[in-house]
Amino acid sequence: MAQRLRIGFLGAGLIATYHSKSLRHCGAPVDRIGVFDPDAERAAAFALASGHTVMATEDDVLDSCDAVYICTWTSEHLRQVEKAAARRLAIFCEKPLAFDVATAERMSAMVASAGVVNQVGLVLRRSPAYIWAKHLIDEAAAGLVMGVVFRDDQFIPIQGHYGSTWRGDRTLAGSGTLLEHSIHDVDMLRVLVGEIARVSAHVTNFHGHDGIEDVASTTIRFAGGALGTLASIWHDNLARPSLRRVEVFCSHRHIVIEGDDWYGPVSWTDTNGDTGTLAGDELSAAVAEMRDGNENPDGEFVRSALAGTAATPDFAEAVKAHRIVDAMYASATQNGASIEVAHD
Repeated sequence: MAQRLRIGFLGAGLIATYHSKSLRHCGAPVDRIGVFDPDAERAAAFALASGHTVMATEDDVLDSCDAVYICTWTSEHLRQVEKAAARRLAIFCEKPLAFDVATAERMSAMVASAGVVNQVGLVLRRSPAYIWAKHLIDEAAAGLVMGVVFRDDQFIPIQGHYGSTWRGDRTLAGSGTLLEHSIHDVDMLRVLVGEIARVSAHVTNFHGHDGIEDVASTTIRFAGGALGTLASIWHDNLARPSLRRVEVFCSHRHIVIEGDDWYGPVSWTDTNGDTGTLAGDELSAAVAEMRDGNENPDGEFVRSALAGTAATPDFAEAVKAHRIVDAMYASATQNGASIEVAHD
């Protein structure tokens, strides 16, 4: 097994910077090799901050590394994954994988055929807040899950510290808040409650960017019988960056995730009047033995790439979230018709 991993980056924007800092914080044994971004100034700034070397082309980066982070516009993911898989590189691709599930399935088949370690940026899978909430839901004392209310809002990320102007362009992003942002939420609804059987959705567009919905509202029927709602909103309130609130109603327990996506707090109330709240380091410590590895998704990607073992969540898992999102869009085009979600 190799002792260190040579890392390259395609894309040098906000999300690439997030992953670069995450790699540093977790102390992963990596050598920082190349970075390419069509914006030369952005690539230079990323290189100065991270220790990577600006390279002239994508191919230069891919030819010099063992693993690559694909942190580009969604429109570029298929092409770049294809290049990386052909070189047998370990691949970390940001979410969403693609504009639609058909392309996501093609990408999943591509990395499976190449036999490469692959991971998707559905990072809430390693959030202590969501892991603890899942533990509370699964305890026998909670009873059956009956309903869930999931609200996700942020100022539209073409402005403020996000500055992702490309998210206002459907040729680069594919669509809006439901795909670009709330695919995280769809993924976590599956994790927390179980498979989704049917959806009924409406979307609308206040900002006027063609094909970029900024509000999506969905009613969900889970395979286990529970019902849920998902509200996803891109507004202009710069005092509200990415914020989520999740309420899960079990027959004998009420669970709330709010505040920080990672460190909560998570609160609960049981039928006998017992209550509890965990947050911060206390929350992180409570879930330490509940997961494989640690809470840093980038450190876990490096660990898997070095060992040649499966990473999680991989492309195949992301496809499942894409199927649900596609069903939501199909419903929205039919004025909220109830649409069955396809499964394997």
